[in-house]
Amino acid sequence: MHSPMEQFEIKKLLHLNLFGIDASFTNSATWMIIAVILATVGYEFIAGMVRDNVGDGGKKYFPFILTLFIFILFCNVLGMVPYSFTPTSHIVVTFAMAAFVFVGVTIIGFARHGTHFLSLFVPKGVPFVLLLLLVPIEIISYFIRPFSLSIRLFANMLAGHTMLKVFGGFVVMLGIIGGWAPLAFIVVFTGLELLIAFLQAYVFAILTCLYLNDAVHLHH
Repeated sequence: MHSPMEQFEIKKLLHLNLFGIDASFTNSATWMIIAVILATVGYEFIAGMVRDNVGDGGKKYFPFILTLFIFILFCNVLGMVPYSFTPTSHIVVTFAMAAFVFVGVTIIGFARHGTHFLSLFVPKGVPFVLLLLLVPIEIISYFIRPFSLSIRLFANMLAGHTMLKVFGGFVVMLGIIGGWAPLAFIVVFTGLELLIAFLQAYVFAILTCLYLNDAVHLHH
């Protein structure tokens, strides 16, 4: 049997000697480079999201979007660890985040445009008669944002984690012989749940970018 400590052994992958100094490339260096690459990819992924959806005016908000994405992602993923807790499966948590985004975006909108920010609720080129109908709809849809943003995240995390718990209970009840089917489902569903955990963090972040775009550029 291999020693369990073997995984911590530093191995030379590329032997290199510079002026008598051992500068060989090792497995440790390889995985550190992979970690840097993955961190850079994540950074650029969020930076690209902000650039594409908010433009240059959104650069100052990049740290907030990055922090928001990482926080939600890790809350989602860590909740899948046995005996852990999923903060994002509670509406009070997701609504608090969504309300913070909503209030922050609204403040930014008024700070940049003053009362002209209210023109966001008035579609351009629409006859006055239709405005009597559309303006209330636009206002309602704007104030619904924090609810839809929070419920989407909360509902997906609650439903997914509940399914894993239910089928995990089936495995225990049915034992080794009869529990293979729900166990196989859990393995597949865990992969799907990891994907959902990422997608929900992405959706929350990109919708925040779109809301920021409205506040920064006042597009309609």
